Amino acid sequence: MTTTGSAGPDGQRIAEDSAAAMRAADRAARAAGVEVTQVAPGRATATMTVGEDHANGHGVCHGGYLFLLADAAMAYACNAYGVSALATGADIAFLRPARSGDVLTAEAVERALTGRSGLYDVTVRSGDGTVVAEFRGRTRQVPGLAPPPPA
Repeated sequence: MTTTGSAGPDGQRIAEDSAAAMRAADRAARAAGVEVTQVAPGRATATMTVGEDHANGHGVCHGGYLFLLADAAMAYACNAYGVSALATGADIAFLRPARSGDVLTAEAVERALTGRSGLYDVTVRSGDGTVVAEFRGRTRQVPGLAPPPPA
């Protein structure tokens, strides 16, 4: 089993190039207001400001948007090696509600990369550092799958 090591200049460049290509093609994350703020091999941070359109029937952020934010952070982390990877499954625990105006940060960290299979933990926090959700995702590298050209 291998885990993320230091990126080095080439690894960091590959991570940034991969993130730029994904960002250009990721309409779902853009529509939700997700922004990737940091990326490195096996790691990524994404943010989203909870808007009125993110609210569920209880007036708090819909869990689907929390999942989308965490999944997006994982996607950028696992694709940061320059090899396309997709989620094969994920679980999320919703721990605290997020409300309109909250700025959420999702930090994805690779826990294991064995062959083409990866395991990632993502913590979603509100602006004051309160943990809102914990996400664990599984990925599979799928060489040859490339993001479509930007629209």
